[in-house]
Amino acid sequence: MIEFKLPSLGADMDEGTLLEWKVGAGDTVKKGQVVAVVDTAKAAVDVECWQEGTVAELVAEVGQKMPVGTVMATLLEAGEKVGDVATAMAPAPRRMISPAARKHAQEKGVDLDKVSGSGPHGAVTLEDVEKAAAAKAPAAPATAPDKSAEMRRVIAAAMARSKREIPHYYVAEDIPLAKALAWLQEENARRPMAERLLPAVLLLKAVATALKRYPELNGFFSDSGFVPAERINLGVAISLRQGGLIAPALLDAGSKPLTQLMQELTDLVQRTRAGSLRSSEMSEATITVTNLGDQGSQAVFGVIYPPQVALVGFGRVTERPWAENGDLKALPMVTASLAADHRVSDGHRGALFLRELDDLLQRPEDLDR
Repeated sequence: MIEFKLPSLGADMDEGTLLEWKVGAGDTVKKGQVVAVVDTAKAAVDVECWQEGTVAELVAEVGQKMPVGTVMATLLEAGEKVGDVATAMAPAPRRMISPAARKHAQEKGVDLDKVSGSGPHGAVTLEDVEKAAAAKAPAAPATAPDKSAEMRRVIAAAMARSKREIPHYYVAEDIPLAKALAWLQEENARRPMAERLLPAVLLLKAVATALKRYPELNGFFSDSGFVPAERINLGVAISLRQGGLIAPALLDAGSKPLTQLMQELTDLVQRTRAGSLRSSEMSEATITVTNLGDQGSQAVFGVIYPPQVALVGFGRVTERPWAENGDLKALPMVTASLAADHRVSDGHRGALFLRELDDLLQRPEDLDR
């Protein structure tokens, strides 16, 4: 028998509330299948199951708040039958219950299996049910929970932990974007409207490509040290309309052409703001990228999202003076920054990574692979 437990959907998650089951007892479950919807402090997330089997029992109830690691359901493995685990799952024998106590329990919604009997031989009495009903009745909340405030609390806790535990270092590089934007304009003129590219996707692909040469920036730091990631999953910081932000992952960003990456980025932003994300997108980012866009400041120096070891930031694209071949020009520029973990890399390697980023953005046509 396999226990399906509430997964951690990020370092800043310690509990979640079950909103919906997508499967029922007896259903066959495949790897990657969405089996439940869980509400976290940041969003409602489609939770995937990464084991195969048949649902034996749904343990968690809709509306139940539970800590990470709580058993939500049990699955039967291939060839296993309900009868094979019946003994382990069998309910406790039914005790003596007075008719009045049973009727009162039904009226009050009391689970008699959870009531300790004080009568002869452990029989459940009317008084036992009264006590259980009184303990069960929740106090009416004075106000509805503030989702935005809870999200801020969670973000603050994760960032405080990051600053407390990770020895950050920062490097930055001003990158001219004239060649990249000119190529983008020319490329978009040839494309149908639905396949046109935004500058953000060029920046993301450049980051993913540069990481192949600097794998020490792509992975996780644990008690056993640095663990490099097998894939490049870019966590993309997305601001929410009601405030706060989420950084779900663009999976395998380094292996996808620009058109596919642009489509997946658009879909990811839409689903994030609609509150429809998958657990893999919330938990599998290997590095985070934050892009302030046109409304942001000239530069951003971020805080690493643990257990990741690096964060790349892009400020607002602005025209600035730039000396090139002895001439002074006004060129579109972006300041790229890197916050990285000194336990894994150093400023020299971080600076080389940003120089690689610069070089790639001067050859934008090579990124479309």
